[in-house]
Amino acid sequence: QVQLVESGGGLVQAGGSLRLSCAASGRTLSSYSLGWFRQAPGKEREFVAAISWSGGNTYYADSVKGRFTISRDNAKNTVYLQMNSLKPEDTAVYYCAASSRFRSPRGSQYDYDFWGQGTQVTVSS
Repeated sequence: QVQLVESGGGLVQAGGSLRLSCAASGRTLSSYSLGWFRQAPGKEREFVAAISWSGGNTYYADSVKGRFTISRDNAKNTVYLQMNSLKPEDTAVYYCAASSRFRSPRGSQYDYDFWGQGTQVTVSS
């Protein structure tokens, strides 16, 4: 089993930045693709960003392209989400996820096998 724990969420003003981390335990993630999703109150969970097993390929939702950057450190078994130029509409609980079935970055939550508990990001206007 894989356990994922997110950290780095918090309250930030619009235009600010946050860096989310997701640390894995129980198994090395070097052969897994990884992703970030978010869920705002009253809305469905939506895709944010994903990265391939090697880190060589990334994929972003249009809403965050150019503002967010996903990266990974396989030596630390950790995936990151650098969020810049934050907007109030980025407010949500952010979840990291790992896919044992795919090595390429995936945009569907159904392609992921393991999920973290989430970390709250609140952007004030």
